[in-house]
Amino acid sequence: MSKLRGPQEKKAASLEHDCRNSYGENDKSSRKNIPRSKQRTHQAERRAANQPLQQLSGAMDEDRATIAEIESRTNAIDKRRNGFRKRPDTPLKDVLVHQETGLWPPKPRFFH
Repeated sequence: MSKLRGPQEKKAASLEHDCRNSYGENDKSSRKNIPRSKQRTHQAERRAANQPLQQLSGAMDEDRATIAEIESRTNAIDKRRNGFRKRPDTPLKDVLVHQETGLWPPKPRFFH
């Protein structure tokens, strides 16, 4: 049996748990755009990691190789941190508030 007693409680729970895609583009296009964005991020990460290593050529001293390796790793980490991240859908309650007022309610700060 449900813990929710009346229709008002059920409606409030429904508005809180049901979500809508509020990204601003066609919801069907996410099927292609999410993998495409992840691909672009991975490509940029590989490119950033390879760029310092491509500058090394021929015989080189150990210090330059170590510096290039460290730079390569830090570039890759920076690209990974600033890369694409999926965003969760917005609760229906917030979407309805946005439709009525034109303003989005403040979001909690638990996503990085």
